Amino acid sequence: MVIKVFLATSSGSTAIKKKQQDVVGFLEANGIDHEQLDIACNEDNRMWMRENVPGEKKPTNGIPLPPQIFNDQSYCGDYETFFDAKEQNQVFAFLGLAPPPGSKEAQLAEKAHILQNGNVPHEEHKSTDLNHEEEEIADKDEEEEELNIEDDEEAPEDEEEPITEDEDETEEDS
Repeated sequence: MVIKVFLATSSGSTAIKKKQQDVVGFLEANGIDHEQLDIACNEDNRMWMRENVPGEKKPTNGIPLPPQIFNDQSYCGDYETFFDAKEQNQVFAFLGLAPPPGSKEAQLAEKAHILQNGNVPHEEHKSTDLNHEEEEIADKDEEEEELNIEDDEEAPEDEEEPITEDEDETEEDS
């Protein structure tokens, strides 16, 4: 499957240029096979992009702006949805691709699978078993620390209450 990025090579908008560069730069940096399709110089590309962006994803004026991202014929999203996926370490899922083994996204997907199904996926990597055990221990340690901090914040038992002026006077009178 090839990721198709529809962009405008002769855009006058610096915002659009930066968004296009961000998408293409990410794909190149991660070795993701992609094709850049220019909508400024090629009317067929522009018409195909406009026709294939789902109606609910089109802006109010009906004309989607680049970059628009597709996985072959399937619409992935625009820059905003790409950016959100990138922030959540879910770009490969956004693109409809399997995350590379050992990537943060692959680890998150594996944890989600375990939480949903209660079991470890069949494609378990024996070399990472030790890492998973270490992560679980670290997670438990963090939970215990949080509980200890919450307990400390609730009510300190060993501290004495300060004496007020009224109490101070009654102690001197006795």
